[in-house]
Amino acid sequence: MNYRAPWWLPGGNLQTIWPALYARRVFGEHPQFRRERWATPDGDFVDLDWLERKAPPQAPLLVLFHGLEGSSRSHYAEAFADFAAERGLAYVVPHFRGCSGELNQGPRAYHSGDYEEIGWILARLREQHGGPLIAVGVSLGGNALMRWAGEAGAQAARYANAVASICSPLDLAAGSVAIGRGFNRLVYTTMFLRSMKPKALAKLKQHPGLFDAAKLMAARDLYQFDDIFTAPVHGFTSADDYYARASAKAHLHRIRIPALALNALNDPFVPAASLPLQQEVGPNVTLWQPAGGGHVGFPDGRLPGHVRTMPEEVGSWLLEAAGLQEGLKAKPS
Repeated sequence: MNYRAPWWLPGGNLQTIWPALYARRVFGEHPQFRRERWATPDGDFVDLDWLERKAPPQAPLLVLFHGLEGSSRSHYAEAFADFAAERGLAYVVPHFRGCSGELNQGPRAYHSGDYEEIGWILARLREQHGGPLIAVGVSLGGNALMRWAGEAGAQAARYANAVASICSPLDLAAGSVAIGRGFNRLVYTTMFLRSMKPKALAKLKQHPGLFDAAKLMAARDLYQFDDIFTAPVHGFTSADDYYARASAKAHLHRIRIPALALNALNDPFVPAASLPLQQEVGPNVTLWQPAGGGHVGFPDGRLPGHVRTMPEEVGSWLLEAAGLQEGLKAKPS
């Protein structure tokens, strides 16, 4: 990816914040979604948002797994919806539990290593969709997707033709340290905890005794939140255990389907020193590590900026890697 950030957005923080808040997301119509609810094997539910625009029955299906506290209305999800509509793809955003606007029912939420949930969703999508399937995960969703691809090995080809992660903290411990310092702690950590703490407390009301409410309210960073809530609720002994077992980086060499990992070197959430090297990931994984782009930003240079550059590049790579590029060229504008 030969991306160059616009001169008027210097630095990783501006390239992260401006695209999420102010940049244009689509070239076509604003995407409209149709919601579908699935019952899960453990008696809970997940909500999936399907792009309303009709695609041919055998069209490739693009699946997007969102990031921390994201949804189908995140800026990157709408930009990928626009790409899918332009290329004639079917498109769906499965919501991690509790992220669809309604609290899930079970004594759990979601986490960065939720590869079993990813696998269950992809298997069910494969059952009901006759065409090829490509999947992209953003930030948290990308780590979980790559973790699944590594865990599944050669079996992953039964469910997905190609996968990609975008700005994912593939080394969760390094990402936790980065987001817990300085400006990141003041701005991003505060933003995430503002929505995550109320959800956790609502979960505690559903399931009394699940965790210590006083300790959760005292948490001041994501490490503390993960140590008190995310880790024990999902079967880990601590935040450190969670980060070690859930991180995808150590499993990238096990991936046996085409996979792309895109990480900007100035991502404020993901230290460049923590990113994998090509010799660490094996021949099936392609690394794109441009100098700029921020965290899921990658705006183009036209004021107020547009975020379709990244979905175009990543989506085209997925189609080509899956052998689907021909016949799916962009329509004339």
